Amino acid sequence: MACGAKEPQTPPLSLEQARAELDAGRAVLIDIREPEEHARGVAPGARLLPLSQIDQRLAELPSDPNTPVLLICNTQNRSKALLAELEARGFRHVRYVSGGMSAWAERAWPLVPPPR
Repeated sequence: MACGAKEPQTPPLSLEQARAELDAGRAVLIDIREPEEHARGVAPGARLLPLSQIDQRLAELPSDPNTPVLLICNTQNRSKALLAELEARGFRHVRYVSGGMSAWAERAWPLVPPPR
């Protein structure tokens, strides 16, 4: 999937809101960073789906419109661009997380090793 410069229609979710939704089990957090970035640590409970693999693994994104999907990358640039692409494909229950994993780490929030 080529992430273009189109702006997504859906506004971002703040990092604090995203963590609250994830911790409460009300949303699925999809970490689209690449494996070498995951090696530095991932948010507990996040699903790892590298952007470079999205086209081949698109079916792994929850399709139920009642299941909010939150995209996160390192800073928000890739997740924002991916959201615009997903919206063009009809996804309406997806948002991107403002600030990304770099802001998560700056807050000293929990990070866990990626699953093997």
